[in-house]
Amino acid sequence: MVEFLTKYPKTISLLGGISDRVKVDTNGVEQLTIVVKKSVDELLKIFSNEGFTHVKFEHKQSKQIGHGLSLKLKKPWEMHVRLLEMKKGLVAIHAEVEVSRDYLQHLFCQRTPVLYEVEALLKKHQIEYKIWNERIRKYVNAVIDNYKVKLSMPSFPVLAWKPMVFVIATIGGLYLAKYLMTI
Repeated sequence: MVEFLTKYPKTISLLGGISDRVKVDTNGVEQLTIVVKKSVDELLKIFSNEGFTHVKFEHKQSKQIGHGLSLKLKKPWEMHVRLLEMKKGLVAIHAEVEVSRDYLQHLFCQRTPVLYEVEALLKKHQIEYKIWNERIRKYVNAVIDNYKVKLSMPSFPVLAWKPMVFVIATIGGLYLAKYLMTI
C-alpha cells in the first residue's frame, strides 16, 4: 500500500493582476472549485466512461446534485467527485482523495481536495473550465506555484469492512443457533 502524492495550487493569480495564497488550516487546504458549462447528464456520462461509479452513502454538501461519484485509485485510495449547482448553465465540480469506502479507516482518515486530476480529465474530453475561489469570490487566472501534498497511509492497517460484517454475522448466527437448540 502506498502514499498518495499530488500537487495543489498554492499561489494563484486572479483576474485584475491580484495574487493570493490558497489557505491551509487544521482541516487541510482550501477547496477550489472547477466550473464548467456542461449539463449534469453529459458530465455524468463522461465520468462514468472514465470508470467512476455512483456513491450510495455519503455526506451530501449543500447544492449537491444527485449522488457523488468515486474512482478507485491505488489501494487504498479513491477519488470522490461531487457535482454542485451554481448559477444557471454552470456546474461546479469538487473532488477529493480519501481512503476508499471499502475500508473502516474511511470514516476517520485524512482527505484532501484535488484539482489537477479532474483538470486532466476535462482536458482529455476537451471541456472548457474555469477555477473558482469561493473565499474571495473570483475566478483564478493562473496558478503561480503549488503545494506538494502527501496523504500518508493510515497508521493502523486498512481493514475491509464487508468481510468483517460477514464474519460477525456468521459467528452471531452460530451462537444464535446454539442458543435456540438449548431452549
